Amino acid sequence: MNVYAYIAQRCDDDIAPQQLAEITLCATPAELRGMAEFLSVCASEMERLGGDYSHVHLSDRAPGFSGSPQIVVAAPDQD
Repeated sequence: MNVYAYIAQRCDDDIAPQQLAEITLCATPAELRGMAEFLSVCASEMERLGGDYSHVHLSDRAPGFSGSPQIVVAAPDQD
């Protein structure tokens, strides 16, 4: 697993995300449960779609996250 991020003040299209060593989630129990459900669904879709799975945004799938920072689940490289 790798974790990547864009700095909030610099989301230009020509800037690549940076690999992170650690993430911290400051979230309510309800938000954490919503993210957990989202991640479980992503895992099932990834298994079902195999190499056709690309990526999914939490804000597109879970109500209440549209104003949150983007959380994206992407398939790992299959090298």
